[in-house]
Amino acid sequence: MKKIVGTLMAMAFLLMAMPASAQLHFGLKGGLNISKLSLSEDIVKGDNKSGFFVGPMAEFTLPIIGLGVDAAALYNESGVAIKGNEDSSKLKTIEIPVNLKWTFGLGSTLGVYVAVGPQFGFNIGKKTFAEVCKFKDNNTTFNVGAGVKLLGHLQVGANYNFGLGRMATILDDENLIKVKNNTWQISLAYLF
Repeated sequence: MKKIVGTLMAMAFLLMAMPASAQLHFGLKGGLNISKLSLSEDIVKGDNKSGFFVGPMAEFTLPIIGLGVDAAALYNESGVAIKGNEDSSKLKTIEIPVNLKWTFGLGSTLGVYVAVGPQFGFNIGKKTFAEVCKFKDNNTTFNVGAGVKLLGHLQVGANYNFGLGRMATILDDENLIKVKNNTWQISLAYLF
């Protein structure tokens, strides 16, 4: 019984000491994205379009194991185009990615990370496009990414963001087409 109590107390002290050495950093993140609409019907095709994103971010890391959480509030502008329609538009959203991030490497000088997590998007721009496409007010996607941390402050990353639910619907004659947005992103972040 004494061994169990001693072990539990040692674990409790370790867990209390970990947050004291945890690191919380704030910074700015921005980058480029290439979006492609994924449609439920082959009547129209979604073309690749480029855009950008920028905004504040926060990163919380437990340095002993390199595990942490990264969150941001990003203004995102992604291109929207439907093949066969002359119109193209920019979809303006606020994106809130929340990623579980695991970092490994050579201390604060150089590290490599992998990240996964959901991203919640809120439409702040147009609600319709080309009079047939209606955007939802919010959208949930999932991120999978990797990157490099340099000199303790810079992060360069790439991730793929795929739609979990529909972000819009297109009414084409009698067909209701569900639209998902899949995006490649290249990002640069500076943490203070």
